[in-house]
Amino acid sequence: MRDTRIGRRAGAAPALLLAAATVAVAAATGTATATAADGTAPPAAGPDFQYLGQDDQVHGLTAPKGCVAAEGGGSRAVTNHTRGTATFYREPGCAGAPVERLGPGTVTQVRPYFASVRFSVTG
Repeated sequence: MRDTRIGRRAGAAPALLLAAATVAVAAATGTATATAADGTAPPAAGPDFQYLGQDDQVHGLTAPKGCVAAEGGGSRAVTNHTRGTATFYREPGCAGAPVERLGPGTVTQVRPYFASVRFSVTG
């Protein structure tokens, strides 16, 4: 007997959660996703950095710089669309040892949580 279940990639769930949240916001604000003349979707408008907090809310930052507190307690799905690296810390004020580093254009999960994020300076 063959196993016909479809496997899920570990990173798929966070991306889907953030995509669903983006669609919900677009529907609520009346904005729609346009398609470019070549058939590709334009770059997503909105926050450069997003995460799903421990409060089950999607939090977003536009053009973050330096050390930033993770409102709502950061955990789970994280999307970094900044041009630099995001370094995650369990302590407020970016104190202690980093628990994760996330390069530009990356989507992942940061477990179990993070309290602050330092964004590298890009020029």
